[in-house]
Order: sequence, then structure tokens, then C-alpha cells
Amino acid sequence: MVATGDDHKVTPAELFFDLVFVYAITQVTALMAAAPSPVRVVGAMAVLALLWWCWCAFSWLGNVVRADSAALFGVLVAVMATVFVVSLVVPDVLADAPGGLPAPLVFVLGYGVVRVLHLVSYRLASPGDTVLHRTLRRTALLSVVPPFALLLTGCAYDGTPRLLLWLGAVAVDYGAIYVTGASGWRVNSPGHFSERYGLIVIIALGESIVAMGVGMEGFPLTVAVLGACAAGLLLSAGLWALYFRRFGELAEHRLAALDGDGRTRFARDVYTFLHLPLVAGVVLCALGMKKVLTQVADTGHYGLAEPLHGTVAWSLTGGVGLFLLGSAAIVLRSAGPRPTVLLVGGACCLFAGPLVARVPALLALGLLAVAVLGLVVAHGRRGPEPERPGATGELPLTA
Repeated sequence: MVATGDDHKVTPAELFFDLVFVYAITQVTALMAAAPSPVRVVGAMAVLALLWWCWCAFSWLGNVVRADSAALFGVLVAVMATVFVVSLVVPDVLADAPGGLPAPLVFVLGYGVVRVLHLVSYRLASPGDTVLHRTLRRTALLSVVPPFALLLTGCAYDGTPRLLLWLGAVAVDYGAIYVTGASGWRVNSPGHFSERYGLIVIIALGESIVAMGVGMEGFPLTVAVLGACAAGLLLSAGLWALYFRRFGELAEHRLAALDGDGRTRFARDVYTFLHLPLVAGVVLCALGMKKVLTQVADTGHYGLAEPLHGTVAWSLTGGVGLFLLGSAAIVLRSAGPRPTVLLVGGACCLFAGPLVARVPALLALGLLAVAVLGLVVAHGRRGPEPERPGATGELPLTA
């Protein structure tokens, strides 16, 4: 395996690796869209969190070892094959369909294989790093074995018991990363690291556009459908602009200014943890966008005055709210200006579900797109504030 340097850039091998996660994210949206309900949304978010962990593990590894080296590329292909199989069963993991292999068990076993491959690859990539080896052992004992046992136990149950056990596994898995500490993990190239996470945000935004296309599939193209597509694209463009024009560079500069364990902790907090709400928010919003396109296109069952209902009504704005609040947390962790606009906008979107359920779906999507574009302008006009006294950029929980 070939070590990376400070000037390391994203390789074509990593872009190829990301392709399977495009499908995985699409399947999470399909899991929610099949029968939207609060329980199913929570379950889908647990599944997304586990898939996110699989992707993050190899984004860290690709920062210290070149992904296009023969040995690591072979591992990436094996992981891709595993994640693809896992993605195939995602729509059935909460309510296993009859016939074929048991979907929950296939999902859990595949997840376990990816986590083991990650730890083994890290061990082989750093044969003389005793500090990292100790951290890898702690990670295996605290962040792999107990969550895997909970996930495996959950496969024996249906409905709420399975969901609770899997949520417990996610909580243990993520919480254990703080217990294992930052020693041994490294971020060799801040530019490469931030670019990898920027690309996964683009993948999530791309999935929201795909969801709109799926939503109108089989229906004729009308003026109303064109309007809904335009509003959806503007909404995705607004989220893109917030990330890449407003706070993405702030996080990258802060990462580059740090070194040692401080850099590792910042990368863990801002990228591994706080980018998950961004991706989850886009996935939730994609569910709402998909349903808007379906209602606008299916004139035989819906009128243009028909609003979104229930969980879907909340997901349209709630997903954007989660994205905005995650963005605000990134700005705060990066010791940037206080993100008042993002916090207020995120809170309003998060609780706007009842309002969405009272206005036509097309109008709701259009107003949301305008609101996000307004946030882009408002957040961009804020002048820089001096760094707050004593601000270290740390989250309350540190390794």
C-alpha cells in the first residue's frame, strides 16, 4: 500500500468506490417512500447512519493510503460488492418480504464484513504504528463487536423491537468513537479529506434530483410538472450554494490549521459526525420532493391544490431544517461567525410540517426553494465576527 502526502487529491478509484453509495442512498429513500410513517423514517435514518459509517471508514483510510494502489483497490472492490448486496435489501430490512434470503440478516452480515475489512486494512497499512494498533483493538472491542451483536439480535425480532435494538447499535457505535480516542488516527491531507465529504454531499443532492424523476415516472410531462422540477432544482442549488459557498471552505481551512490529535478530533466531529445530518436532511427532503412530483404529475388522483400529508409533509421542510442545523453546528465547531440565520431558518423549517400540510404541494416546494435561496443571500451578507474568546472549536464531548 502507498502512503499519501499533504498534497494528496481524490483519486478516480475513490470516485468509482462512491458509485455504490449513490445506489445505497437511493434505496434509503425507497425504504421511506414505500409506506411513509414516523417509525419508518426513524428506521431509515438508522439504516443511513450504518451505511454512512461504512463510507466514512474508507474515506479516512483513503486519506492515509492511496486508494488506487493495487492492494487497497482490491479491498475497495470487495467493499463495493458487499455494500451493493446490502443496498439491494435495504427496502426490506424493517419488514422482511417473504421468499429469498432474510433481508435484515443479509444487511447486518454485510455491515459486519465492511467493518472488519476496514480494521484489517488499516492494520496492514500501518505495520509499525503501535499507537494505531492499540486504537484499532479498542475500536474492534467497543465500536464493532457490541453494535454488531445488537444488530444481529435485532434480526430475530420484527417491528419496534428490531428498530430499538438497531438504534441502540447506532448509539453504541457512534458513542464508542469518543471512548476509543483520537490517538493513532491521522488526516494527512486536509484538502483531500474535505473534498471527499464535499463529494458525498453532491451525491446526496444528486439523489434528490433522481427522486424527482422517479416521482413523475410513467406520467405525462405538463407545465405543472416542469414548474415542480424547476422548484426542486432551485432548492437543490440553494443547498449546494450554502455548503460550497458559505461554510465548506471555513471547515477546510480550520482543518488545515490544526495538526496532530486536534486535527483528528476536528475531522471526526465536523466531517464524520456533523456531515451526517446534512446527508440525512437531503435524503428526507428528497422523499418530500418525490411525493410532490408524483402528486403534480398524477392528475388522475390528485389536483394541483392537493397538499402533502403526514410524514411526507414534514420531510420536505424538516429535511431542509436538519441540513441547516447541521450546517450551523459545523460553523460553530469551526469557530466561525455565529450562524444565527442558519439556526433560525433550520428551526423554522424543522417545525413547518403543519403549514406544508395546508398549502398545495407545488406551492410548498416553490416557497421552500425561495426561502433557501433567501438564506443563501442572508447568510452570505453577514460580516465576519472576531473569533470568540476561548473558542477552541471543540464539541462538549471530546476524546
